[in-house]
Amino acid sequence: MASKPVSKTSIKKPAAKRIDKNIIIENVDLKPIEKQRVELVERKGLGHPDTISDGLAESVSQALCKMYLERYGEVLHHNTDQNEVVGGQSAPKFGGGRMLEPIYIVLIGRAITQVDGERLPYATTAIGAAKQYLKKFPHLDVNNDVIVDCKIGKGSIDLIKNFESLADMCKANGNANSCMLANDTSFGCSFAPLSQTETVTLEVERYINGAMKKKLKETGQDVKVMAARNYDNITLTIACAMVDKFIPDADHYMNVVQEMTERVADYATKFTKYGIKVDVNHADDYKNGNYYLTVTGLSAENGDDGSVGRGNRVNGLITPYRSMSMEASAGKNPVTHVGKMYNILANWIARDIIKDCGGDVMEAQVRILSQIGRPINDPQTCSVQLIMEPGANFEKNQKKALAVADNWFENINKVTEKVVKGEVTVF
Repeated sequence: MASKPVSKTSIKKPAAKRIDKNIIIENVDLKPIEKQRVELVERKGLGHPDTISDGLAESVSQALCKMYLERYGEVLHHNTDQNEVVGGQSAPKFGGGRMLEPIYIVLIGRAITQVDGERLPYATTAIGAAKQYLKKFPHLDVNNDVIVDCKIGKGSIDLIKNFESLADMCKANGNANSCMLANDTSFGCSFAPLSQTETVTLEVERYINGAMKKKLKETGQDVKVMAARNYDNITLTIACAMVDKFIPDADHYMNVVQEMTERVADYATKFTKYGIKVDVNHADDYKNGNYYLTVTGLSAENGDDGSVGRGNRVNGLITPYRSMSMEASAGKNPVTHVGKMYNILANWIARDIIKDCGGDVMEAQVRILSQIGRPINDPQTCSVQLIMEPGANFEKNQKKALAVADNWFENINKVTEKVVKGEVTVF
């Protein structure tokens, strides 16, 4: 039976006057994910078209932040959370193929485009940031294999006014951006800790697109990892684009797939006690000559498209057995767009609750709701649900969880600071 929710108003407030942040801490009687029979987890890797879209959106936002800061000393209103990666055409073959039609990328969003009559170089800044980001993909010729177009337009006057309305007061009272008004009614949510299956999924993709490249240069960066746990066995289904110029024939391809399978299975055991089974490029049909060959190591070269927000959540995973927001966090402004800030904040609050409660809490789930026009450090609701270890003292840990959440809202400007510096990954 769940305990009665306790709000911040029922606990003695500190002497200093502070905003009541509507934080509600509950002890919920739910089965932890590790004790459930089935678990499904997905990660779209660095080169997946949807992840490329997220990366482009975030890199453009960061570049605009830098431009605004250099010129005016503050981040002006913008949202670049809309773009499309439209797949090109290629002719891969063993030993090396070629691109036939370039990948087309259109950057879409809204931004402050001029100040006091001065037009800003927002479009060239955005295109430059996008091309710089695309250099992460070593087999992609950014000058010839990609077309980058910018359709970012002027922002909504109402949202711009809302964004700016408390700026002077924030500067005057020394609260950084903590008293700024939310420019959307939206919620963010996250959880902690990651399960073994989630950790395996995340770390395996990082390994494939990291250390494993030193051993298997044939593997491209478009990687998708899908994990399915049934009781105490995990099956990893992995799609990995192969770079054709490094693969002379079918036998070499099959050897690479086999070696990758063995390396991934061995690496995954570092993060779990569950049994591991690995399937790489399950759609291959050797008998009929079907292989996952690419020129660039990216499926976007041959008709696979991508959009912002269709891939990983802020914690880097897609987790249908957990709470998730459908909000596209990448590219949203990091000052007042709670669709971004609250997803990040929920993740940090859940993480720190698990850390501070020292093993008493099995899982923490955090959901934060804003109202447009409300100060970002004053959510309409911050719901924190704790799944307690048997015998653990809820009241003691409730106070710890409340302190964690309260502290993060008092220091919400740290979200902005870290995002602008590129210290936060939102996909």
